Amino acid sequence: MHNTSPHLTSGRRLDDGVHERAFTLDGIPGLLWTPASASASTPVPLILLGHPPLGLDRMYPRLAERARRSAADGFASATIELPGSGERPRLPAVERARAGLRRARETGEPVTDELIDALVLPLAGQAVPEWRAALDALLSLPEIGGPVGYSGGVISLGVRLALAEPRVVAACLFAGSFVPRVLFEEARQLTVPLHVLLQWDDEGNDRQAALDLFDAFGSAEKTLHANMGGHTGVPHFAGDAAAQFFTRHLR
Repeated sequence: MHNTSPHLTSGRRLDDGVHERAFTLDGIPGLLWTPASASASTPVPLILLGHPPLGLDRMYPRLAERARRSAADGFASATIELPGSGERPRLPAVERARAGLRRARETGEPVTDELIDALVLPLAGQAVPEWRAALDALLSLPEIGGPVGYSGGVISLGVRLALAEPRVVAACLFAGSFVPRVLFEEARQLTVPLHVLLQWDDEGNDRQAALDLFDAFGSAEKTLHANMGGHTGVPHFAGDAAAQFFTRHLR
């Protein structure tokens, strides 16, 4: 990726005054939300919104809700399309791993470490440099300042981005995706404050792996916020706790 600023393709004011803009960066689509208070004279902190590889169109309602909530606290939010999602070219190795995962679930076979590695590592490996390039571009906008937080999944992407990117000073990680073995060692190197959200009855998540990963994190400040319910049943008050976390660390 070589562009130093995002190409803003469209924009609109939402009913709460939040400015929502679509952009592209070297052909990768993204979305940026800024509160009405953001300006060149009063730049605001930025939260990068992570999400599963389902495509921005499908994820838009949840992303926009999270962004508007953050804007109410005075933060800008941004996200980009993940590799292999939306209109982006598919990643053949990841597609094969997804097919293997479907077969394993249909037959009741165990999901192996090798399958998890093949499913997650190519995605995270390509996505982290793209998120860092997007961060370069977004921070070039006069109304966006630091510091920067990361919020969401894929948890492996969040861990690797927070480890690789010194401008990310705090992370709220969603434990709802498979965790490759190598991530446990990388987690021990992570030192930024962490707020980890775990849905206790998440049907697609290995709860014990999520707990083991939390235990491995090297951060001196780390909080586990566990709630009853499935993957999409996150209670509203969990968002309040995440908002308080970012208010403490991005102000």
